[in-house]
Amino acid sequence: MSAPPTSPSNPPSNASNGRRGRALSFFFLLFSAIAIGVGGYWFVHGRWYVTTDNAYVGGNIVQITPQISGTVVSVSADDTDLVEQGQPLVQLDSADARIQLQLAQANLADAVRSVRGLYANDSQSQALIAQRAADLERARTEVERMEAEVRRAQQEYARRESLFHQKYISAETLQTARTALEAAIAQRDGVRAAVEQARAAIRQAREQRTGTEVLVDNTSIETHPRVVAAAAKVKEAYLELARTTIVAPVRGYVAKRSVQVGARVAPGTALMAVIPLGQLWVDANFKESELENVRIDQPAELTADLYGSDVKYTGRVIGLAPGTGGAFALLPAQNATGNWIKIVQRVPTRIALDPEILAEHPLRVGLSMRVRIDIHQRDGVVLATEPNSQERYATSVFDTQASEADALITRIIEANRHGAKS
Repeated sequence: MSAPPTSPSNPPSNASNGRRGRALSFFFLLFSAIAIGVGGYWFVHGRWYVTTDNAYVGGNIVQITPQISGTVVSVSADDTDLVEQGQPLVQLDSADARIQLQLAQANLADAVRSVRGLYANDSQSQALIAQRAADLERARTEVERMEAEVRRAQQEYARRESLFHQKYISAETLQTARTALEAAIAQRDGVRAAVEQARAAIRQAREQRTGTEVLVDNTSIETHPRVVAAAAKVKEAYLELARTTIVAPVRGYVAKRSVQVGARVAPGTALMAVIPLGQLWVDANFKESELENVRIDQPAELTADLYGSDVKYTGRVIGLAPGTGGAFALLPAQNATGNWIKIVQRVPTRIALDPEILAEHPLRVGLSMRVRIDIHQRDGVVLATEPNSQERYATSVFDTQASEADALITRIIEANRHGAKS
């Protein structure tokens, strides 16, 4: 007997289906493992961090502008140069400013000497009043003496008149006593007139002093209005001269130099910029859907494309912008249109950098950064709740100019207070 024939198509079909099933099972298991791994990573680690590569280094760009008009005679810094705070950058022609300062100094010296004259006149008026008061006292003393002399003469005349009536003395002797009495009375009346004259002289001297006293009352040479006004002109002229030398307000690197020797510049003209690379931060533009758990003071880890992933920066969130980037654009988006398409907005988030790492690996303004914020700590605030009461940035280079002007004014006043030569 022969064996029954077999179908040639069945064995290959079963084998193919078996291989396909095993492949599908493998890929299902693979994708399931990947999904579980990704989900587990997100649940354990990923959900505690938000990351973006839409981040850039920001910094202060200090524009150097003149405060006065002038012609540029020298430029002492160029692009990429490092300059120190207070270092001269641009020099303007100072000839006119020096002339104005000399004129103001002369006017201040003249004002001090004029005020000295006012004080001298007031002193003379006081001395005159004292002299007139002394004259009055002498006249009063003389009146008292003459009053006593008149009483004595009256007594002598009365005594001799009694003797005359008793026929003890002659009429000639009585007339002599009368004449002495009349002379004493006349002298007394003359002294009384002198007292009135002394009083009138005092009133006149006091009236004269009133005119000089109002010019110096409750003032000193330094606080007299004429001196103060002249001193203000000296300070103004000194600052005008000092401002012909344009200095760097901060330490940093020069960029965007546009000033040229011989150019005529006006206040507000941008000459160059100084960028303090020690005062940098990062503006990270997160999507609005990523900021739900971002809070101020959360730690951040950053890398720069300049150095790669080998150099890691640390920082912290110091603030979130009060609006999206589109809201502050030059041309804000107008969404009230019929063809509106929703676009996820980005909110700038400012991150402060660790100054030690920044000093070791300097950055530049505008460099690209990758930012990852740790959002484990969520008890912070989204927006600042208290106003900042501290200075963010300051410079003291201009205070030096004002103090030098005050010192010059003091020297001029002292040199002319006692007539000394400056």
